Amino acid sequence: MSDLFIVNGLVYLDRQFQPKTIHVRDGKLHLLEPEEAVTGDVYDAAGQRIVPGFIDIHTHGAVGVDVNGASAEDLEKIGQFFAGNGTTAWLASVLTDAEEQTRSAISQCLVYQSRDSLGAQLLGIHLEGPFLASQYKGAMPEGLLRKGDPALLASYQELARGNIRYITLAPEAEGVLDMIPMLKGLGIVPAIGHSGADYETAMAAIRSGAMACTHTFNAMALLHQHRPAILGAVLESDVYCEMICDGLHLHPGIVRLLWKVKGAERLVAITDSIMAAGLPDGNYHLGVNQVVVKDGDAKLASDGTRAGSTLTQDRALRNLLTFTGLPLEEVLPVLTENPARLIGVFDRKGSIAEGKDADLVVLDGECQVTEVFLRGQRLKKRL
Repeated sequence: MSDLFIVNGLVYLDRQFQPKTIHVRDGKLHLLEPEEAVTGDVYDAAGQRIVPGFIDIHTHGAVGVDVNGASAEDLEKIGQFFAGNGTTAWLASVLTDAEEQTRSAISQCLVYQSRDSLGAQLLGIHLEGPFLASQYKGAMPEGLLRKGDPALLASYQELARGNIRYITLAPEAEGVLDMIPMLKGLGIVPAIGHSGADYETAMAAIRSGAMACTHTFNAMALLHQHRPAILGAVLESDVYCEMICDGLHLHPGIVRLLWKVKGAERLVAITDSIMAAGLPDGNYHLGVNQVVVKDGDAKLASDGTRAGSTLTQDRALRNLLTFTGLPLEEVLPVLTENPARLIGVFDRKGSIAEGKDADLVVLDGECQVTEVFLRGQRLKKRL
């Protein structure tokens, strides 16, 4: 692999844009001053902004592919689509499903990870369930929800060879509170959600090691002045809060409220996208559920419950800029640094720094993605 030099760009370093030259060698980043001479392949950024690749830690699919039933080849389709929208790394979110199907989904993720991908890098797996509350199941199939089962989860992680990085659990579900302390030993970051937990139970989960809240405000008991519930606990504490910034799951005023309460350091933008992302309105599925998408809004065919999104990370970025009125410099960490820190990959992902993976996105003045570099390789085809 020949050296690549990215010149004449404004590079996002230390949360500000600076004129720097990026030297990519063997897929890793090195920083040079603009006046330093370069030899090799040169990409002229022509004054555009160069930012870290986006990381999506909660997505169920795109372009006609549902993670639960995807083959390794299908996962490549998702990865290439994501890359074209600036997402350079992701977790495959496996919705609550039958044990056999869950194991199949995990196995296909491993096959895909063993191959050289031309798209966004699959960092691992997010299990959304099955240890969730039926009252707040959202799009989860109720008959497949389970009480806490440490042996089952350990067997999933053994099959995954340690690649389950993240899990959503309801702390009030039987046996779940006792499971949370063991998750660190399994290498899994716990998030709480799909839950009607009261404040005390949610706080106990956080003290036990829960580090995040899944799609905050959605599929959970909401705040009441006498019953703060799970939402009150996650707003008060230092856990990360996922947010779906499509303008449907959260009103822009709620996004601004989250920003004010949590601060940019504890927010993570996710898509929660389903197989309909990148495709027109129509009939789709999410796991075992039938979904209807109308005007880009995905809902269960059975009862109209919202079921994931059709969002992409580049659109989430532009929405966040509009919703908050903040500059790009302040918004970027929720799509880059924060998810990397949450799932433990900030040593190599999530920022532009010496020796990190060369996952880069070039943005024009309207924050449209004009170019993507995946581990130093320029994305040749944008889907």
